[in-house]
Amino acid sequence: MIGLVDGNNFFVSCERIFDKSLEGKPVAVLSSNDGCVIARSYEFKALGIAMGTPYFKLKPDIARLGIILRSGNHELYADISRRVMSVLAEFVPDVEQYSIDEAFIWPAYEKNFDWQTFGSKIRSTILKWIGIPCGIGFAPTKTLAKIANHIGKKSPTGVFVMPNDIKSVIENLPVEEVWGIGRNLSDKLKRRGIYTAWQLASYGDEKLHKVFSIGVARTAMELRGIQCYEEEDFNALSQSISYSRCYGEPVVDFNDIAESVSYYIGRAAEKLRSERQRASGVNIYSVYYPEYKPYRLDGGMSEVVVSFPTSTDDTIEMLKAVKPHLPALFKQGRRYKKSGVVFWGLESGAVQLDMFAPKINSTNSKLFEAVDKLNARYGRRALVSLSEGLDKKWLAKRNMASPNYTTDWNDIPIVH
Repeated sequence: MIGLVDGNNFFVSCERIFDKSLEGKPVAVLSSNDGCVIARSYEFKALGIAMGTPYFKLKPDIARLGIILRSGNHELYADISRRVMSVLAEFVPDVEQYSIDEAFIWPAYEKNFDWQTFGSKIRSTILKWIGIPCGIGFAPTKTLAKIANHIGKKSPTGVFVMPNDIKSVIENLPVEEVWGIGRNLSDKLKRRGIYTAWQLASYGDEKLHKVFSIGVARTAMELRGIQCYEEEDFNALSQSISYSRCYGEPVVDFNDIAESVSYYIGRAAEKLRSERQRASGVNIYSVYYPEYKPYRLDGGMSEVVVSFPTSTDDTIEMLKAVKPHLPALFKQGRRYKKSGVVFWGLESGAVQLDMFAPKINSTNSKLFEAVDKLNARYGRRALVSLSEGLDKKWLAKRNMASPNYTTDWNDIPIVH
């Protein structure tokens, strides 16, 4: 059996751990730059406000509806997610994190095991130790586990175990609710007379493979209880590492773009070092707005590709390499809304040196090992490169953000 553990309204639940006044209230979390709704409490959903609703549309009705909005505090959410995964590791040997609030678990028990009691114990432990309510589903395959989890989240116990009679559960389940079947694909399936999950499971693998794809055929097999999607290597190294954000307001100054790129390189380099990898180079891009006055100009993107002399995880060496290329990202008179970096050519293990390449600075390796440890202890970005700037006025707006309760010493709650 495979389990899927999914936090209920995860971002909102994270906010409620430390602010009990939010319990029972219509709460929503906003996207980067306080743009639109990306997470809703059950009470917020009951008001009929859709996911993705822009903040500016909600603002006039905040008082009338009694809604509470929070800026996305992703440092907090990531840390709470890490704690949830550590609890799951207490119960099972393998935890495959699927997203920030979801994980497949692979218990080493026989099929006649008491899965309901086991799931209830996991659920109650996460709620007690971390404070996150969750739903848990058990089934023979990942696709069925997703369905079981969806049912479990709506049940009084929060846990659902897929019965041997799979048809009784998925016979009337709309095909668009099956994991991996999106809106466009479901429309194509319906044109073939496939409206439910069971109809998909029964259609015929060869026909599905021929008309659609092998992925759809595998999904049908999974719906019949035949495992096609194995456990993924949850310790696999990243093939690329990226970091990007929208600006808090339109940027028109080159120095702001240069600072933001330095900031993103620093953040991405931390991730690189945490995986004990090095990058061969980086793609850097900036995105600018369309203009309509005094005459029309299309929006667009500027991009540069920088190869490092030697694959590296050294932030200082990276910044030195990219600095001469940064002016190519900037067009005078344009308003910029976003920039980002993507590390490519990632390597781990021994470095293959070029006899003509510059010597690797081993001192910097020790320096950033110390920097990463200090940032982990005293809060992310406690020590940064000066090229990132001090004010960072270009950072995305987070006017309604909660404190970083678990990742910043200054924000740790005080119990009186």
